[in-house]
Amino acid sequence: MRPRLYLLIGAPGAGKTTTAQIIAKRSGAVHIWADVERHKLFPHPSHTEEESNMLYEKLNKDTEQLLAAGASVVFDTNFNFYRDRQLLTRIARQHQADTVVIWLTTPEDIARSRAVGTHHTRNGYSMHMTDAQFEAIVAKLEPPRSDENIIKLDGTNLDEANVVAQLHL
Repeated sequence: MRPRLYLLIGAPGAGKTTTAQIIAKRSGAVHIWADVERHKLFPHPSHTEEESNMLYEKLNKDTEQLLAAGASVVFDTNFNFYRDRQLLTRIARQHQADTVVIWLTTPEDIARSRAVGTHHTRNGYSMHMTDAQFEAIVAKLEPPRSDENIIKLDGTNLDEANVVAQLHL
């Protein structure tokens, strides 16, 4: 079976990490978790453009090396920009890997209630997302296009059996 690269699209709080964890567990794909990797590289992340560029340059290279070695990868970050999805799709093709784009279609009010708050622990790190930050991310989301291999998942129903059935894992 050819390796797969899983990319995720959705608002903050849509269920991307939950989905990524299920994929990794059930398929054996390597889980590259951008939030965790950011904290490893930058103990006190500032989320500047420069910091993000450094992070994603490293994660893209890691993904490429894993695909070249024949491993499947679930890249757990928000691939809301078409150009970013296309870049990773080209990398996958170079290594004879298939790309699957998973679009978590969680209603915005539910995603917001999960993501926005004064302080909460997310992915093992203390996070603080404001309404303005949530809105800025959601406003920039570029929906999937017809040339992408898309699977829509309802982010309100992410139990393992449902995800496994919909993704044929």
